[in-house]
Amino acid sequence: MDFGKLRAKLVRSLGPEIRDERTLEVMGCIPRELFVPPEHRHLAYMDGPLPIGEGQTISQPLIVALMTQELELSGNEKVLEVGTGSGYQTAILASLSQFVVTTEKIPELLERAKEVLGELRFRNIEFHLAEDSLGWEEGAPYDAILVTAGSPQIPPQLLGQLKEGGCMVIPVGGRFDQDLLKVIKRGEGSKISYLCPCRFVPLIGEGGWEG
Repeated sequence: MDFGKLRAKLVRSLGPEIRDERTLEVMGCIPRELFVPPEHRHLAYMDGPLPIGEGQTISQPLIVALMTQELELSGNEKVLEVGTGSGYQTAILASLSQFVVTTEKIPELLERAKEVLGELRFRNIEFHLAEDSLGWEEGAPYDAILVTAGSPQIPPQLLGQLKEGGCMVIPVGGRFDQDLLKVIKRGEGSKISYLCPCRFVPLIGEGGWEG
């Protein structure tokens, strides 16, 4: 299969809904097929989620692009990603920011993502096996936070790790269906914008769902 042509076709299809050219350019360069199991690689450039093992999925490319775009990264940020998953979103964030800290609860997924991202020669990513507490407080504060699992609320633990004026994009709602929200931290409060309906695996742990 000519993955390059399929990748270019997918990126063109995202153009009408995604306005950020940097996000589209990066997605046009990163080989999504490397982040899915071999048996699903022929579907890598379908605009939909795919299973990656351990009961987890790689997100729909349109949602990946939208979440990335809404962080409004300039290239100088330190970003926290909650939920490494396949590592595909991690690669996009690392291509658009200065440094990424990413956490994952499932050791097998974390190791697989580290291997693929290492092969792609990313050197600005710090990987951590997630603990019971959300995020990675040792690296805080962050300019931006992206959460790739659905939470019942906007976790105060993550807001506490976000810089003043920083941006977090997170799915919030039920265990199976959520609203994608953009949160800008401002003093004691936050500006919250609704982006779209979405469906993510549940966020497990303190501030999320019970296991």
